[in-house]
Amino acid sequence: MPLTSLVYVKPRHWGRLAVRYAASWWRMLHLGAVALVMAMSPSTYSRANRLATSRYIYASTWQVLPWFTLLTALLSLVIIRIVLVTAQSYGLSRYALEMVVRVLVLELLPLSAAMFAALRAGMAFDADAMGLARSGAPGITSARAATAETLDKLRRDLVPQVAANAFAVLSLAMVSSVIVLVLAYLNVYGLSHWGLPDYTRTVGRVFDPTVTIGFVFKTVLFGLAVAVIPSSAVLELLRHPKQMRSNVQPGALRLLFVLLMIEAGSLAVRYI
Repeated sequence: MPLTSLVYVKPRHWGRLAVRYAASWWRMLHLGAVALVMAMSPSTYSRANRLATSRYIYASTWQVLPWFTLLTALLSLVIIRIVLVTAQSYGLSRYALEMVVRVLVLELLPLSAAMFAALRAGMAFDADAMGLARSGAPGITSARAATAETLDKLRRDLVPQVAANAFAVLSLAMVSSVIVLVLAYLNVYGLSHWGLPDYTRTVGRVFDPTVTIGFVFKTVLFGLAVAVIPSSAVLELLRHPKQMRSNVQPGALRLLFVLLMIEAGSLAVRYI
């Protein structure tokens, strides 16, 4: 239940809607925990599940990786040139490379990869493809109501898609980051190898152990958010079919909110 719905109902119903909203967030967290545990369980990866996971990874990552890499490379090249020219005009050339790495690699690329993966996934899973609608899907977010058949469907359909979407965000972010680092070197030092010592020293100063751990942790959180929130939203619609009247794709606003909160938290921890 969107929080904005509180504006369109009578005040005496606000408490009930707020409880439903909090319960919706709790079910999302519970689904994420269940999917994460099942994804780490060896029993989940039977031959059929491994094949399903590989198909989802191919569709969500490999098919879009060249296009995403090309797009981010072109946009990053424009941003790199703007930063370098602006820094030179103010006599701050020595800070240009560090600024490019901090802004593009640490902040913009992981967020762009998460949003691109979310759009690629359509912001929601296809409930019919998951086969949950015919198996009592409204109860799969409750551990007590879960049956053996429901768990099998989670392993067979939901967990592979969750793992594939999380893997897509990590892959897109890491590959594009490497490409941008190469482009930054070429724009600053050209094809000469004499700039490698200064370049590695600058990049190493940016990616100290604390920043590196934070960068990886933030990217993992982005991947989990993209993987869990759309599927949780679809399952929520199966629990409350009346909410399908909304024209907003399931989980879109919640996913955007969570991504922005993760990014804001990362910036606060790093710079405040």
